[in-house]
Amino acid sequence: MTAALEAALRRQRAVTLCALTLLTVLAWAWLALGAGMGMAPGASLHVFPIAPGGMPGMDMAKAPAGWSPAQVLLAVSMWWVMMVAMMIPAAAPVVLLYARAGAAQSTARPATGAFVAGYLGVWGLFSLCAALLQDGLQRLGVLAPMTMDASARWLAAAILVAAGLYQLSPLKGACLAHCRNPAAFLARHYRAGGAGALRMGALHGAFCLGCCWLLMALLFVGGVMNLAWIALLSVLVAGEKLLPGGRRVGQAAGIGFILWGALVALL
Repeated sequence: MTAALEAALRRQRAVTLCALTLLTVLAWAWLALGAGMGMAPGASLHVFPIAPGGMPGMDMAKAPAGWSPAQVLLAVSMWWVMMVAMMIPAAAPVVLLYARAGAAQSTARPATGAFVAGYLGVWGLFSLCAALLQDGLQRLGVLAPMTMDASARWLAAAILVAAGLYQLSPLKGACLAHCRNPAAFLARHYRAGGAGALRMGALHGAFCLGCCWLLMALLFVGGVMNLAWIALLSVLVAGEKLLPGGRRVGQAAGIGFILWGALVALL
């Protein structure tokens, strides 16, 4: 490798890293400002998301009306910004590796933006589903409209236990293995050009979604706009993807979620 090419690769890496950092910082800043929802985000962690003895029934008469299309779009944008803030740090290694591989294999500039767009596009679809689910849970009266967390103990317990069981599942392990080995992913799925980069980004996003979707559902337990929960889950996602013993970190978290859910249900 020539000195000129090595210097170009270093510049490409620096530019890509700065862009990812800026994107993450902007996403966190927007969340801290309320993500356009017209309310200040919370920042608290509670051992029992639902107060002991409190299990509100589903009072359909008092359930809030459904969202308008504009409110759904606003909720989608909120979820999408959260996904950017939470997932970009853990996805940075594969993005940087793609940028290096693309620069080394072609005289054209690698389509890193297309790769990131494909990745975030998958999380955009997830954000749409999450926003519609949030609307549905609020219609049922089991999700508090203001704090956006579970107002029924059975719901909080079910999400915690389901997330814990999924952390221990073979599907979780398979998806996590792809996320933890970006070099193998790129070697198998590399495609040149913008369309190839978009496809690779979307495919990596699909593996990432398969790894983390139930972790994201935990936001319905702690509060969708609870910055403490968002930060905690971000650290967990990054830890299980980037740390040498990441799979064991995820499994330990899964056991913890199961026990936590049992405590919420029983106490």
